[in-house]
Amino acid sequence: MRVLIGCESSGAVRDAFAAMGHEAMSCDLLATTKPGPHYQGDVFDVLDYPWDLAIFHPPCTHLSVSGARHFEEKRMDGRQQAGVSFFLKLVRCSAHIPKRVFENPVSIMSSMWRKPDQIIQPWMFGHGETKATCLWLEGLQPLMATEIVEGREARIHKMPPSADRWRLRSETYSGIANAMANQWGVLPESRQLAIDLEAA
Repeated sequence: MRVLIGCESSGAVRDAFAAMGHEAMSCDLLATTKPGPHYQGDVFDVLDYPWDLAIFHPPCTHLSVSGARHFEEKRMDGRQQAGVSFFLKLVRCSAHIPKRVFENPVSIMSSMWRKPDQIIQPWMFGHGETKATCLWLEGLQPLMATEIVEGREARIHKMPPSADRWRLRSETYSGIANAMANQWGVLPESRQLAIDLEAA
């Protein structure tokens, strides 16, 4: 399966799919922090490639309700409108991809676009933390919890200030990345057979 992970520099989701044998590539304006297939540049540069699945992590800085106290300022200077426009352009321009996921924290996209199909938490996938993450799904089933654990701490929100705090807070937990690969990385039998024959 050809898998694009859009707006990801950590390589977490990319590597989970690659470990299962998929042709997975991440893409971000930033360089990848882990070696692996990665396009450093605009996601729209690679969007027309015949991907089977795309998982997008649009920037949430100007959209997340956790920063609602800054919304008025961000609307005045256009940052919020630009964030919404980027998200919706991704939705529109990726419509040819059969399976798509758009991931964001709880944000204004629930009203600017539509309600998410699912809201997941790290503690559903082996991490004892809280971080509500919305998933908008196209052609895919909701993720099933893999390891519900104790612990409901919002540790990620208590990180001390640092130059890369924003990046660390946005990384996908390994348990969630693995669940995505294990549950969404399963091909229909006919498609898998064609790939096997092509590789033979």
